Amino acid sequence: MDKTQHKAGYVNIIGNPNVGKSTLMNAFVGERLSIITSKAQTTRHRILGIVNGDDFQILFSDTPGIIKPAYELQSSMMDFVKSAFEDADILVYMVEVGEKELKDEQFFNKIRHAKVPVLLLINKIDTSTQEEVDEKMKYWQAKVPNALVYPISALVDFNIQNVFEKIVELLPVSPAFYPKDQLTDKPERFFVNEAIREKILIHYKKEIPYAVEIDTEEFIEEEHIIKIRSVIMVERESQKGIIIGHKGTALKRVGAEARKDLEKFFEKKIYIELYVKVNKDWRSNKQQLKRFGYQGE
Repeated sequence: MDKTQHKAGYVNIIGNPNVGKSTLMNAFVGERLSIITSKAQTTRHRILGIVNGDDFQILFSDTPGIIKPAYELQSSMMDFVKSAFEDADILVYMVEVGEKELKDEQFFNKIRHAKVPVLLLINKIDTSTQEEVDEKMKYWQAKVPNALVYPISALVDFNIQNVFEKIVELLPVSPAFYPKDQLTDKPERFFVNEAIREKILIHYKKEIPYAVEIDTEEFIEEEHIIKIRSVIMVERESQKGIIIGHKGTALKRVGAEARKDLEKFFEKKIYIELYVKVNKDWRSNKQQLKRFGYQGE
């Protein structure tokens, strides 16, 4: 392909919570850009992962799982999903083998009437039988006739290469949007916040992970070390106690595990200090949400 035929475009990944969107994104990008845990609503922002080839640039966007919003933060998360329809050059709609439809009919209609190519990926087929996969292929082809349907397993990398090649083929002709050595449009602090939040999702139960926001106040990069100071914000005093744990042990574990991940990610020694603060009802406060990047200007 000659240089004038460079292709570039936004490939937006949508679907219900926990279908494996972040795992797929990381399989494509090859870096742990999206945090992956088994709890719903782990992805709150749209994350951009950039994959570059000599003659293409794909801008992958991983969106929050589609839910019926119960409070202001969730409404804001759904705005990210709405915007995913607006700027997509290709839509990737992910379902699990056992799944029937999106929780929101309105979104489903948008997929069926999309003006751009739609790839419908049936994920987690490694947990299924061939008969079930064949049956699901037929079901989704009938339900979304405008989509190209692929059975995949993002976890074991099955059929990912075929999907990737199809995406490259479908990209519009366009110059690159970002420098070719860039992996993401997110600042370093974003990945610090996500690494800490992932550990909180893993180690704390019930409401705690969803009442938490991370604010990295300091990120000082020196030649051999990065010094980080982050604040874990909770909504109530009782949650603060739970996060810190007996004699600070729970908080120490979060810090130690996040540090390990961040050292791998930044390929440098990391020194991290964590504090916990109560920030009452931040999830329902528009000013606070804006500050944490959940609200548009």
